[in-house]
Order: sequence, then C-alpha cells, then structure tokens
Amino acid sequence: MTRALALPARLLGRTPRVNLIRLHGVIAASGRGRLSDATLAPLLERAFRQGRPKAVALAINSPGGSPVQSSLIAARIRRLADETKVPVHAFVEDVAASGGYWIAVAADEIVADRVSILGSIGVIAGGFGAPEAIARLGLERRIYTAGQNKSQLDPFRPENPEDVARLKRLLDQMHTAFIDHVRARRGGKLDEASELFTGEFWLGEEAVKLGLADTLGHPIPHLKAAYGDEVRVVPYGIRRPFLSRFGLALAEDALTLAEERTLWARYGM
Repeated sequence: MTRALALPARLLGRTPRVNLIRLHGVIAASGRGRLSDATLAPLLERAFRQGRPKAVALAINSPGGSPVQSSLIAARIRRLADETKVPVHAFVEDVAASGGYWIAVAADEIVADRVSILGSIGVIAGGFGAPEAIARLGLERRIYTAGQNKSQLDPFRPENPEDVARLKRLLDQMHTAFIDHVRARRGGKLDEASELFTGEFWLGEEAVKLGLADTLGHPIPHLKAAYGDEVRVVPYGIRRPFLSRFGLALAEDALTLAEERTLWARYGM
C-alpha cells in the first residue's frame, strides 16, 4: 500500500496570498503624494483582483484631509470587497485619524500598535481674516457678485455671522455622515457609554477598549496567524512621479508641505 506524499502548499500553487496596500499621507483630491480616489482606484482594483488573494491588507498612516475623498476611497474599498468576497484588514501605523480613520473603518478588522493614534471623528474648516491689516495698508476691497451669498467667508472683510452659521450647518452634516459610517461599520463593537464623536483621539490600547479598533498587532505576525506561516504578503504602493524621485518638485509643493505639516502636527507628528 502506498501513501501519497504531503506536498507543501507552495508546490501545489496554493500558497495563501495577501495583497498589502500602503496608504501614507494626507487625503486630498489633488497634489503630489496625496491620497485620492482617482489615484488609488487602479491600485485598489489590482490589489483585490490580482493573484486571487485570500485577503487585502491596508497599512494606513494618515492624519486625514478631504471628507469627500475619504468617503469615496472607503466606498470603493467596500464595493471591491463585496464584489470579490475578499476580506480587508486595516493596520494602523502612526496615525489613522479623521479621514484616515474613515478609511480604516471600511476594513473588516482594524489592528493597531499600542501607541498608534486613532479617532478624531470630527470635521474641521479653517482660514484667516485680515480686514484690519488691509485697512491699515490703505487698501480698499472691491468685489462684485450676482447672488447675495457668493462672497461668503471673504477673508478681507469682517466675519459675517450668517456665513459662519451656514458653514457650521455644512460641517454638522459632514460630521453626521462620518458618524453614520462609523456606526454602520463598527456596529455593536463601539462603547456607547463613551463620547466617541467629539473629535478626540486615542492611542491603540484605549481605542481597542472603546471599540474603535479590534486588536493590537502588526501586519506580518497577524497575517501569519490568520492565514498560516507560508502566507505571501505582496506589497502595493503609489508610484512617485519620476522627477520627485530625484528631489525635484514644483513651487506649489512648498505650500503643500506646509499644509501637510499642519495636519500631522495635530497628532504630535
């Protein structure tokens, strides 16, 4: 009587594969190195469909940014996961806050380091005002509109309470959409006794207790535990523009960098 040899999974072509996408940076519709739905669409399509993956992993390190782009990216992740029946694991590195957390919530599981920063479930808008400075310089602001609200929040005019109230209503609506997304995805995992939607953020260990994350861990050990020691993790990332690889950038990048530093600074980065 002969016995069949037990061949390693890799020789049988059945080595489990997990495609891992790095999502690092500020979320915005445009700008070099920004995370946007348009930029990530082809990357996500490949990650969910190439190599018949057992799962897709997201390595997230983002302080947030555009609520609309965050929503679009998260919706695309869910659509692809549902179409391909591929589970999604989100691994938080330094930060998954605000829009970064919005994207993380699209995953079926959120894994964080003990000192990762998660949360900041809120919406913010900012600007500046310089009506007094312009008056001291002897300058006169001239602007012409058709429509009484066309020049709302003009930084060179005194703040209009009606403009502020209108903006606050829009921010509240965006905040509600964010909260609805978190509740829909995290369900009964959330600690409803805690104030989770004030814009506050927490470290990974506390985030797990609050239900904002599922467990503590890191990508490779966690994926090996889930899919076996022979799991093959295939990285996917956004290709940088050719010139930027040599440190060459456009003048607008200085402003982009300043804006990004402001976002990261909120979380001590």
